[in-house]
Amino acid sequence: MTGTRQVRPDASSRTTLDKAAHENFPVAPFFLPRDWRDDLMAVYGYARLVDDIGDGDLAPGGADARHLGVAPERAEDRLAMLDAFETDLLRVFDGTPHHPLLRALRPTVRRRGLTPEPFLGLIAANRQDQLVRRYETYDDLVAYCELSANPVGRLVLGITGTATPERVRRSDAVCTALQIVEHLQDVTEDLGRDRIYLPAEDMKRFHVTEDDLARPTGNASVRALIAFEADRARALLHDGIPLVASVRGRLRLLLTGFTAGGLAALDAIAAAGFDVLPEPPKPTKPSLMREAGTVLLRARREG
Repeated sequence: MTGTRQVRPDASSRTTLDKAAHENFPVAPFFLPRDWRDDLMAVYGYARLVDDIGDGDLAPGGADARHLGVAPERAEDRLAMLDAFETDLLRVFDGTPHHPLLRALRPTVRRRGLTPEPFLGLIAANRQDQLVRRYETYDDLVAYCELSANPVGRLVLGITGTATPERVRRSDAVCTALQIVEHLQDVTEDLGRDRIYLPAEDMKRFHVTEDDLARPTGNASVRALIAFEADRARALLHDGIPLVASVRGRLRLLLTGFTAGGLAALDAIAAAGFDVLPEPPKPTKPSLMREAGTVLLRARREG
């Protein structure tokens, strides 16, 4: 660690960081070096807060709006909040940010030489969520994932000093897959926000309507559609395994956890008969361990 004074998070920031425990994969597992864990949690806090602004899931009390200088009467305006958050993000690179999670991010950015682009991508994705609620094609969805998910993997590579063009390509495959998996788990929740992340062209192909997605359980057509999208995500995760093979030591274990977490979540979706509507299928610990072993075995063979 450097001698930079550590920022103590306030109550709203702690609420944001506490959500790390509910992800499909460990965000900053214990076996990593302390400086990596600190930096990964700083990036996680940023990414989680951007999503919470975009989803309207901020902690009650208006602390985040106050930190960002947004008037109380505009605190529910998500685009205004995202604009203010972007302004404060840029202070990470050329000044002193106001929000505690951004102040906590500043030492990470300086220590790792991170650039604004991936952080701005996550804000752009959440702006898009306010304006685009349906995706016509799979390619449209992948373009959204380029903003909403891929920057996170690129930041992990930046923090660990391992970015190369090929690793970035493989990381993008894994991150896009993880985003698709999350969409499959959260079909009901997303529909409640008037968002559908299943490509419209695929819904038509499988004869699935929006009314079908609003039912308590999925019919045969819905389950066939979810199985199709799950196969796409699984193929992307397998495409990312050479990324795991290309690194060594504790970083290999971290990337294995990300990849195995996605595969275990897909196992849970399959175990539910691809009926994701009653509740989000969650991976089990045995499944996660089994998939981690499989990923590591493949990585050793390919490494």
